Amino acid sequence: MTFDNIKLEKGLYGTGKSFTQALESIDPSENYMGTELEGLDAYQRQLKRFDIKVSGRNSDSIEKFFRTSDSAALFPEYVSRAVAQGAEEADLISKITATTTTIDTMDYRTITCPDADETMPEVVNEGAVIPSIKITTQDNLVRLHKRGRVLTASYEAIKHQRLDLFTVTLKQIGASIARAQLKDAIDVILNGDGNNNPASISAVSESGTVTYADLINFWNEFSPFNLTTLIASPDALAQLLKLGEFRDAYTGLDFHSTGKLITPFGAELYKSTDLETGTIIGLDKNCALEKIQCGNVITEYDKLIDRQLERASITAIAGFAKIYPKASKKLSLA
Repeated sequence: MTFDNIKLEKGLYGTGKSFTQALESIDPSENYMGTELEGLDAYQRQLKRFDIKVSGRNSDSIEKFFRTSDSAALFPEYVSRAVAQGAEEADLISKITATTTTIDTMDYRTITCPDADETMPEVVNEGAVIPSIKITTQDNLVRLHKRGRVLTASYEAIKHQRLDLFTVTLKQIGASIARAQLKDAIDVILNGDGNNNPASISAVSESGTVTYADLINFWNEFSPFNLTTLIASPDALAQLLKLGEFRDAYTGLDFHSTGKLITPFGAELYKSTDLETGTIIGLDKNCALEKIQCGNVITEYDKLIDRQLERASITAIAGFAKIYPKASKKLSLA
């Protein structure tokens, strides 16, 4: 079966796989190696089949999706991808999480194990027992939050709008979901995930003013972990950037060339308005936080196909858990 005679229907969304995965099982991309369609996934080949351009100056209008029942089945996947793209462009979560676990249930317990400084391998004499490390599940479930927006628009009102413009709106929905999830992640870092593991708090030497010496002391507190990432409230970030050590040639050159902020000791620096005034979070992104998500972006495909948009929800379910509590700390300027 080739890509241009596949029967598309909304049942492809209810298989337990993503729409693209369901399509790939019918029309594998490996069959197109060495052809002009190489590099396209199964969904993109369907867009080509119906000559639907979703981006660029010559993007089509929304109505082109609904010219046939088969092409209409592609619309929910277009919505999901545009939302996911917006979330990715606004993404800061991947910079602070060690791993992402995808589950298919609302109940999840993460694991807990001894702190890194308690698991240092010891010398084992001949015939002696090798020390063990006990890994168990946490006492409390990870708290998951459902975040999303409802699209409300009649097909008649938007059918002549270009897909490129509509994509901008969908991407903003994805970005807002990403920002809300970041707020959830920051809350877990500061207050814990319900298993009695809030972040330890350090304070600057002079009330309300951070010095480079304060940062060095904060950096030292992370051993045996590494301080890889700092997230600061806007006022705290302004104080950091005014430090002479943050205006050296290398740090300034990196900021002007890439727009990325980096500290003199190598930690990446980000700003978040979700932090209280005078707050800086430090963490080892390689072992501090786990993201748990229940599937990917979810759209109401029935309404998007049968009712041609009208009113449909776009949601994402996710939560966060601490892996090593001592791998994240708080520096307070108050």
